[in-house]
Amino acid sequence: MIPSIDLNDFLSGDPIKKNNFVQALGQAYQEIGFVALKGHLLEASVSEKLYAECQAFFALPEPTKKNYEVPGLAGQRGYTSFGKEHAKGRNEGDLKEFWHFGQAIEHGEELAEEYPENVSVAELPEFNKNGLLAYQQLEETGKYMLRAIALFLHLDEFYFDEKIYKGNSILRPIHYPPITAEPKSAVRAAEHEDINLITLLMGASADGLQVLNKQNEWVSITALPEQLVVNVGDMLQRLTNNVLKSTTHRVVNPPRDKWGSSRFSIPFFLHPRSEMRLDALPQCISEANPVKEEPISAGEYLTQRLKEIGLK
Repeated sequence: MIPSIDLNDFLSGDPIKKNNFVQALGQAYQEIGFVALKGHLLEASVSEKLYAECQAFFALPEPTKKNYEVPGLAGQRGYTSFGKEHAKGRNEGDLKEFWHFGQAIEHGEELAEEYPENVSVAELPEFNKNGLLAYQQLEETGKYMLRAIALFLHLDEFYFDEKIYKGNSILRPIHYPPITAEPKSAVRAAEHEDINLITLLMGASADGLQVLNKQNEWVSITALPEQLVVNVGDMLQRLTNNVLKSTTHRVVNPPRDKWGSSRFSIPFFLHPRSEMRLDALPQCISEANPVKEEPISAGEYLTQRLKEIGLK
């Protein structure tokens, strides 16, 4: 089991509960990079409706889904078909298809030129409605998680607020279809680290999710249905000069007797605005922990990583 914490403690107004939350979160992120979060702001009804809508979308005929695959967008909005994405350093495509919801920006608003528009599914009007609602609730939850992380790092509590305001975050409903033949070497999702600041995984469709612990052993992640699994991404690891750990994880294929079943998963990848600097924070640099990475912006880093995983 990964450590479990309750966001209500952070939001309680009680300084002792709030500090206990901050320390428990920071310790978990230094040691394994994952927590199970209770008391988050994603409503159960929104989660249930979106899972139902995702199942309906991925059950649509292949040509219908392909209508929503937008060329030239590096998969940043709409549909990405089966096997297109692979883990960094791999050539074998992961055994999945997925959809991307992004930041909803109105025409004429700041960043309207930078972010592509969300793609609407004509066959399922509720899909977009529930997707964008889940996006907002997960983004708000992530804001408080980053406030706690800021306090743990001895930064101003609101350090991340302006950096993630209208950030380049992605909500990704994923479908891992039934396995119909012996896989060559691909797993549903090969071992990888997430690109972003933090990832919030909704729902309990976590069978098959495993993390690599410090002893180099794969450990299965289990979370209760009302919890989110929240982990550190590479951008946050980079910013903290490896003080907080972006843990390697993967999704393994199910036992042969469950090959016939689909798996659905909906992670929210919380990204900052492209101009945010990921240069190591001064308080995370010491003689014992010299600077690990070259200075880079979030936008430059995202582009580099999208190329490495075959989407750009």
